[in-house]
Amino acid sequence: MRNLAGSKLVLATHNKGKLEEIRLLLAPMQIEVVSAGELGLAEPAETENSFVGNARIKAHAAASATGLPSLADDSGLCVAALGGAPGVYTADWAETPSGRQFDIAMARVWAELQASGTSAPYRAAFHCTLVMAWPDGHDEVFEGVVEGEIVWPMRGEAGHGYDPIFRPDGHDITFGEMDWALKNRISHRADAFRKLLAGCFT
Repeated sequence: MRNLAGSKLVLATHNKGKLEEIRLLLAPMQIEVVSAGELGLAEPAETENSFVGNARIKAHAAASATGLPSLADDSGLCVAALGGAPGVYTADWAETPSGRQFDIAMARVWAELQASGTSAPYRAAFHCTLVMAWPDGHDEVFEGVVEGEIVWPMRGEAGHGYDPIFRPDGHDITFGEMDWALKNRISHRADAFRKLLAGCFT
């Protein structure tokens, strides 16, 4: 396992919500986090059919472009009754000509669940894969998961993405209703980050 040296890290994302969440998770490390979007880097095509494959594409592209260690996150919602969909296409389900609209994506999840002929509880899991890449081509991989259920209607204004329809196990509120501090302790991203911090920041 390779430790991170230096005080600056590139986060390979153009997603402001993800940037804010990851900056909070890395705050105890006292490391400067700058995003690919802030640096004006192009978004590479995510051509793989797995979270780890797409995270590797993004991390290595940013590391190569900047000469700095780079961290990429590829994550998504996997719904059991939909065969694991939307999975790696989680963000794609929200794409519209005017940008990403996750209310449309959440409505699609619910519509497809109703069309599937299955009944509640609708088991689902959020998956997060982190890839830390270095300019020399080395990388480390960390994966996190949080299990739960899909609920309807949408609940809560907090969080982002599909948070308003996902209720994690052991809780009676959705990620969309949850205080960010609690979510950042129990989420799939928090799970992956605990492993990242233990592996690369010790």
